[in-house]
Amino acid sequence: MKIDGQCHCGRVRYQADIDPGKVSICHCTDCQTLTGSPYRVTVIGSADQVRLTSGTPKIYAKTGDNGRTRFQHFCAECGSPLFTSGDGGPDDWGIRWGSIRQRGELKPARQIWCRSAAPWVHDLKGLPARPMD
Repeated sequence: MKIDGQCHCGRVRYQADIDPGKVSICHCTDCQTLTGSPYRVTVIGSADQVRLTSGTPKIYAKTGDNGRTRFQHFCAECGSPLFTSGDGGPDDWGIRWGSIRQRGELKPARQIWCRSAAPWVHDLKGLPARPMD
């Protein structure tokens, strides 16, 4: 599937070819801290299938609990997370779901790092909900 996306301010833009079956939810504490949310949704794609079309993201390196270094790619202007990539591992990129224009067509197929999941994350149906104007 062909997708395109951008950061919140539009400075960094990209296009990619992805497999829509490779969408996952990550509940790890790094994703919680980096997003300020209970989890992060990511689409895994091959590095050679991701093309920047405008701007250059800033990159932050973080060594995870498993000892692997992951590079967080984000817009230096607005701070929007865009991608993650690895060092010394598979040549895959995680494209951040929120930056993808076609995100409504991409449904998660799996969850990972579930032991770090917020205890209430699967029990939201009972909360009052209303559309915002």
